[in-house]
Amino acid sequence: MSHFEHTSLGAAGLPADLDEAAHRCLVAGFDGATSVPDPLKELVDRGLGGVILFTRNIRDARQVRRLTDELRAIRPDVIVAIDNEGGGIGHLVAAGAPGAPDVPGSYALGVVDDPNLTARCADALAAHLAGLGITAAYAPVADLRHRPDNPIVRTRSFGADPELAARHLRAWITATEARGIASCAKHFPGHGGTVTDSHLGMAVDPRPYDALGVDLEPFRAAVDAGVPMLMSAHVVFPALDPNRPATLSRRILGDLLRHDLGFDGVLVSDALEMKAIADEYGEAAGARIALAAGADQVIVAVCDLNVTLHCRDAVLDALRTGVLAEERIQEAAGRVRLLAGRYATPPTSDPAGWDADAGIEAARRAVRSRGVPPAVRGAHVVDLFPPPHPALNWGGEDLLSEMRAADPTATGTAVTGECADPDSLVEGIVRRCGAAPLVVATCDAGLHPWQVRLRDALSVRRPDAVRVDTGLPEGGVLCSYGRGRVNLRAVAEVLAGL
Repeated sequence: MSHFEHTSLGAAGLPADLDEAAHRCLVAGFDGATSVPDPLKELVDRGLGGVILFTRNIRDARQVRRLTDELRAIRPDVIVAIDNEGGGIGHLVAAGAPGAPDVPGSYALGVVDDPNLTARCADALAAHLAGLGITAAYAPVADLRHRPDNPIVRTRSFGADPELAARHLRAWITATEARGIASCAKHFPGHGGTVTDSHLGMAVDPRPYDALGVDLEPFRAAVDAGVPMLMSAHVVFPALDPNRPATLSRRILGDLLRHDLGFDGVLVSDALEMKAIADEYGEAAGARIALAAGADQVIVAVCDLNVTLHCRDAVLDALRTGVLAEERIQEAAGRVRLLAGRYATPPTSDPAGWDADAGIEAARRAVRSRGVPPAVRGAHVVDLFPPPHPALNWGGEDLLSEMRAADPTATGTAVTGECADPDSLVEGIVRRCGAAPLVVATCDAGLHPWQVRLRDALSVRRPDAVRVDTGLPEGGVLCSYGRGRVNLRAVAEVLAGL
């Protein structure tokens, strides 16, 4: 008599416990904010390990709490997660949710280099999540910033120094844990040595084996600090595994992470719809290979639940045919259950008491000046910045709005991409500015040459223009080290002489 004849069968024809275990290994995104769609209800009911929220799911605090309560009414131990790094990477701030803490991104915190202040910022983020019923945050970023031409890490990183990154990771993780929220260090074993954004294509880190050790130190510190989750990178490291990106590599997830670093928490993949996986393997094959390689959960963040169901079905089919070992899925599901046991239920303590001023204090302390005039009142502000990142859901922050709040006499122009007639644009800006002071702000101009051309053309017409960097330093007299709303507010205060 077979094993299956003694076991109740789930909807997929597998033993019910194995069907549930397979669902534990999935994290799903979805569309909508007012209710849980029926396909997601079915997934949660069958054991879905987690739900990830995005800007599209958020209207206000009360609505988010209703949504998380509805998910837990279906099954109390579903984990509700969100990306919440601070700076420009925060869907609650991006959606304009009232009361969401404004804190700068990690690079600004690294510039200040005050771990206590980093802990206060992390505590504010975690306390707010607890009040909303969100109990897992895919943060902090543990990647080191190695290359000026890296398009994705940039100010999301604490910096290039592994010891600096390690002490801020410890502060962030400890503060988040104290609020009963699960943190997640990402993107293992590091995304800072690439020149490709893995959202847009396969990223490769070509450095030799000996050069990669420095990137492991922040992750080692995170593991030592008790981080309950790590997220893998969709990056190929030829020195570690020439054939597969880290998310799909047994060598990297098993030998390096589990054995060498001793991590026994939940390893979650970055989103499978990112082109590094979707274009090279397909989301469904990516889910199966990642779980076989050692991932415990795979994220399918796209709002189309059919993609999630396709990934789910691929995993179930692989279990039925023996391509994916039952023992591997049960091991992964066991880790997810432990995580859920610690974090799925929102803390019952009052989530109030977080420091609402931590973020602006950090942003102000991060601003660096090279001789900016005492005040630039009544200025015309030209804000040059790249268009929104399609996956990171930038929230629409702009320097002009913050300048007008600090100095109501300010005027300005925002430019978010290359224009068809830059000469006419420059001429129009100079005409509108007149005799007023001119402020020209750039963000990642080295990655977007159109910003350099506009900045330089304006500088020729107005040699007295005040140059500002709203990301990493690019030769301006002021640098914010980040483009979150609070970073821009801090720069505006300096310009306005407040």
